[in-house]
Amino acid sequence: MISELLKFVLFLVFLLPSPLIAGAKFITVASTTSTQNSGLFDAILPIFSRHTGIEVRVIAVGTGAAIRLARNGDADVLLVHHKASEEKFVADGHGLYRLPLMYNDFVLIGPKSDPAEIRKSPNVSNALTRIMTRKALFVSRADDSGTYKREVELWRAAQLFPKRHSGTWYREIGAGMGAALNMAAAQNAYLLCDRSTWLSYANRQSLALLFVGGESLRNVYGVIPLAKSRHPHVKQAMAEEFVKWLGSTTGQAAIAAYRIDGEQLFFPLIH
Repeated sequence: MISELLKFVLFLVFLLPSPLIAGAKFITVASTTSTQNSGLFDAILPIFSRHTGIEVRVIAVGTGAAIRLARNGDADVLLVHHKASEEKFVADGHGLYRLPLMYNDFVLIGPKSDPAEIRKSPNVSNALTRIMTRKALFVSRADDSGTYKREVELWRAAQLFPKRHSGTWYREIGAGMGAALNMAAAQNAYLLCDRSTWLSYANRQSLALLFVGGESLRNVYGVIPLAKSRHPHVKQAMAEEFVKWLGSTTGQAAIAAYRIDGEQLFFPLIH
């Protein structure tokens, strides 16, 4: 007769999902909030998993935080949107290579009344100048994200220095895109946003898309498999399989096919 203890052990082994077995074939991707919150990952990752049997677990934070996670070896793949930081990550030996994957663009969002009249601006530098000259409220993520890094670059290119006015018309919040949009909606303020997050954002209230266009607002995402030589525990083979799939005809088609209300959010760079 099988003892009660043995029965219990067999129950655990055969009927309950074992943490050592269930989900063992997975990789971790450190990425941005825009790729997660836009719904892109929900659309494309199941396709990859069906093809390969590999589960993809996403840690969605700002670009700066994602890079820090990857530098610590806490991910197998890095997928972010700040080229200079990505290239340094690879040059420092943390990643095998950088694959330019897809792009969308940054846009300036603000109150529909547009008190700074940025709709009339011929370029983004002029739009930012109008905001600063009229001391119109502007919400800055100030969180080391890719969006914030681009915002800083845009102010600098316009030879403007809004941090000198922090706490007045220039509001630094140290938070993600969702929180920044909510604050801008509550305060009728301007902000820089990636288009994919804007399209998927529901709580718009009086906000509107006011300025688009220009190469300086192009937003390119790169993907990097981590290097086992630097982080011995990373799942390099599966990470490379994922990156190659993203760059394949199938992966790029899945990215291109993702839409919200019929509008394409991300545009492939390879196929």
